[in-house]
Amino acid sequence: MPFPEVTRRGFLGLAGGVGLATVGSRLVRGPSLLTARSPQTLGGQPFALGVASGDPLSDRVVLWTRLAPDPTAPAGGMPPEVFPVRWEVATDERFGDVVAGGTVRAKPDTAHSVHVDASGLEPATDYFYRFIADGTESDVGRTRTAPAAGRLARLRFAFASCQDYEEGYYGAHRHLADDDVDVVFWLGDYIYEGGVGSNGVRRHEGPEILDLDAYRRRYATYKSDIDLQRSHVAHPWVVTWDDHEVDNNYADDRSQRDDQAPDAFLQRRAVAYQAWWEHQPVRLSPPTGPDYKIYRRVSFGDLVNFHVLDTRQYRTDQPCGSPVDIGTPCAGQDAPDATLLGSEQREWLFTGLRESTARWDVLAQQIMFGPVSFSPDPALPVLNLDQWDGYEVERQKVLKALTQAPRNGVVITGDIHSSWVNDLVTDVSDETGAAPRTVATELVGTSITSNFPFADVIDAAVPTQPTIKYGDGRHHGYVRCDLTRNQLRADFRYVSSIETPDVSVETGASFVIGDRKPGALAV
Repeated sequence: MPFPEVTRRGFLGLAGGVGLATVGSRLVRGPSLLTARSPQTLGGQPFALGVASGDPLSDRVVLWTRLAPDPTAPAGGMPPEVFPVRWEVATDERFGDVVAGGTVRAKPDTAHSVHVDASGLEPATDYFYRFIADGTESDVGRTRTAPAAGRLARLRFAFASCQDYEEGYYGAHRHLADDDVDVVFWLGDYIYEGGVGSNGVRRHEGPEILDLDAYRRRYATYKSDIDLQRSHVAHPWVVTWDDHEVDNNYADDRSQRDDQAPDAFLQRRAVAYQAWWEHQPVRLSPPTGPDYKIYRRVSFGDLVNFHVLDTRQYRTDQPCGSPVDIGTPCAGQDAPDATLLGSEQREWLFTGLRESTARWDVLAQQIMFGPVSFSPDPALPVLNLDQWDGYEVERQKVLKALTQAPRNGVVITGDIHSSWVNDLVTDVSDETGAAPRTVATELVGTSITSNFPFADVIDAAVPTQPTIKYGDGRHHGYVRCDLTRNQLRADFRYVSSIETPDVSVETGASFVIGDRKPGALAV
């Protein structure tokens, strides 16, 4: 949406260079003042990990930062003390009209992270925010509240996932920061848990992460990236996780290689979830163990409900002992009790779809929902059982629920490091005897940096599968969506390279989905 006072690109330049007024201990409407600046004691920039906002509602938004003057040092270089942090929200980027503020305590047991639920704001309004600690101001962030309940004509959003730090630079985030969207949905793999690789353009700071301090240092490595910080500065985010925030391909209490006993893995999961919360702008209480409910619903007027899912924490193990099935049918795919969502989350989703009054219902989730064989030979299918292909009975239940949504069902997906557009079709074995029909559309975004090594496989396999409208495994970037009452337009935005941060961006493909016309059309 347009911003009358300053362009997004102009703001991003201003935020990095303007000298900011200091902050007083009492909130007043107007320019902020500091009558007695605190002396610096930390010996570094306390806001080296940037600032972020997220989970916008019509009257509030979550503001985030973390004090870490030496980000990858133990405890981020912070002493084991509580530090006061001042926060402010204003209607202008120079903080001439401060409308909310206060002081919070950054505590060592939560990595000196700060989560402020800034309330009392106006709907569908742009705000600017900042933090002050140890006599130092943070960068200025820009955020936007959700619209009030009622009729909404348009929403612009983006979604992205999978940003392996070692495999590339975050030029996609630099361009995402410049795009005029109202909100960004992050669909998982914010960090990668592995150790230092043998190739890539840059290196992780240590071996595979297993304990809380290591997870905190890994987040610090990622969040130190300037382009990722720019993306957070420019937009509010809604964040969910996938597997690499804990361990690749994990399923509930099972590690990837079954190299940890379930009890030990749950301890690892608990500290991973703790570090995730410490580093994300989410409206959630901190976790207290390995069980942590993060699925939630975000609404924008009567236009769209986003049902933000968790397909890792509650899932049964991948069927047939492997995430990949080649050639032979795997009986476990059709197991009636196999689940990705778990019973509680599944019923929450179905209730939300059934009771929705929005024109669009979007499932924001992690893994490829539509069926796909990574083979050009229909007689020799190659399936990824870590995806919904490994959980067929539950997939059909979700498809049936999507048919009961009042108007339009869309699935947005990350995880697979490649781009896809899929028509979602009901099973031919539907108990009514009806012929298969398209009931929804899936948009799968590529990665920010994480590589997909089988691009040629996609090129060969896609033409043999009529429900797949588009597939690309060569490009990196994000998906930008323009949603109105009549259609959803999705632009696949691709950067020219991940080997340097200075890159161009272009729209590689565009598709539209019409109101009550499931299925995607290329434009």
